[in-house]
Amino acid sequence: MKGKMIVIEGLDGSGKATQAELLTKRLENEGKKVMKVSFPDYDSPSSSLIKMYLDGQFGTDPDSVNPYAASTFYAVDRYASYKTKWAEHYNTGGIIIADRYTTSNAIHQCSKLPKEMWDKYLEWLFEFEYSKIGLPTPDEVIYLYVETSISQELMMKRYGNDKKKMDIHEKSADYLKRSEAAAAYCADRLNWLTINCVENNAMRSIDDISDELFSAVLRKI
Repeated sequence: MKGKMIVIEGLDGSGKATQAELLTKRLENEGKKVMKVSFPDYDSPSSSLIKMYLDGQFGTDPDSVNPYAASTFYAVDRYASYKTKWAEHYNTGGIIIADRYTTSNAIHQCSKLPKEMWDKYLEWLFEFEYSKIGLPTPDEVIYLYVETSISQELMMKRYGNDKKKMDIHEKSADYLKRSEAAAAYCADRLNWLTINCVENNAMRSIDDISDELFSAVLRKI
């Protein structure tokens, strides 16, 4: 009996990891069989190409690697994680909370393409990962929306205002703005649930966002 998969999406600095962790704990407290996974899986050798890409070894501009090539780096990492870490949990009825997933490719790789090519890319992406590779299709994708200007401030604080610690995505304000536009399109086109994490030009409290997220997930599972 297959389980449920809930994906937490958002741009860098939106609080995905924090909210995924809180959601997992709250579901555990409800007695649910739940497991959290994160992508990329930096603890696994399967993320090697992703590390090279984000470190700028294939080019210091995100557009140096075309979206189809970059997508395969992330897809292989997800496949390895699925086969070695969470397939059994999912396939025996467990709940998976994913901090990013195939949907991150949708956001970050669409941003490299003209808008008129987005639908064609998305069709290819989901066919490749869900049909050809055989990764599970999410039951719900929840997009944590944070304006780029605010998320960049949060990222700078995370890195102590040291841009040298940022990857090639995080360093490019233009790329992040394009990704924000792509995320809005994907959320609407693919019926993701959007949670606005900003109120009065500032981040809502972690607990406030967590409450809304938890309520949404309980309705789904």
